[in-house]
Amino acid sequence: MRVDPFYVTNLVGSLDQAQASVQQLTSELSSGVSVTSLSQNPVASGENVLLLNQIQQDDSFTTSSSLVTGQLQVADSALGSVVTQLTSAISLATSANNGTMNSSNVKSVSTQISGILDEVESLANTSYQGQYIFAGGQISTAPFSTSTGTSPAVTTYNGDQDVNYLETPSGQKIQLNVSGSQIFMGTGSNSVFGALNSLVADYSSGTVDTAQAVSDTEALSAALNNVSQQRVTIDNSITQVTAASDAVTNVETQLTTAQTNLMQADIPTVSTQLSLSETQQTALEDVIAQLNSSSNDLFSKLPA
Repeated sequence: MRVDPFYVTNLVGSLDQAQASVQQLTSELSSGVSVTSLSQNPVASGENVLLLNQIQQDDSFTTSSSLVTGQLQVADSALGSVVTQLTSAISLATSANNGTMNSSNVKSVSTQISGILDEVESLANTSYQGQYIFAGGQISTAPFSTSTGTSPAVTTYNGDQDVNYLETPSGQKIQLNVSGSQIFMGTGSNSVFGALNSLVADYSSGTVDTAQAVSDTEALSAALNNVSQQRVTIDNSITQVTAASDAVTNVETQLTTAQTNLMQADIPTVSTQLSLSETQQTALEDVIAQLNSSSNDLFSKLPA
């Protein structure tokens, strides 16, 4: 009968492997994680890194979409109030244009429209988290100011035409703002401030040049329509951002589930494997102990 000269060495090696297995399985059982190092499972570790990167990107988009949604909602609310104010101004002007008001009432209309002008300018200078939302890219400067040195007064736009976009993880670009110039200054005769300043001047003396006042009232109606059209752009952006955010949240949930499934230990299986490994370790230790205590001490023959 031949005796394996490496029997003892192999026996010790098997014990080392059993101990390492018990240690690893115990760690998995206590942490609930099946992969604790790159060397243990390079493929799973690599997949985990990719999943975590995607989850982080989705988290970043979700945070950004929440911020821009707040800004868009503030813009929409401001424009809704502008629409209300302009509707009131048109109603006042229409009443003053019918020729039935006395001079005092006509001057009162001028004063009321002047108040509406101030309110609309305040709304046009709305800020969100310290940034003016209708200033284009000039977010640190109030976009509108009115000079009363002339009659009619003149309102100027101090912003620019920059338009910002939010890019979704899928590559879709969503418009986040409309410049104040496009909303309130319009083109041609549909300038909100041009029409309001003209109407204030039209009624300030108490007498009405009906043709001019009617023309300015029609200009304000055109300006109101323009504001409403620009508001539709903001509303569409809110809808798009909300839809994109919901889609990313759903994807992130799926990615998180996949990442959990990839890294999570199968507790029942690990428990069974741990029990088997502990049994194997105990058996090997018993064999080695018996060999070590025998008169023919095999372990003493191992090289130092």
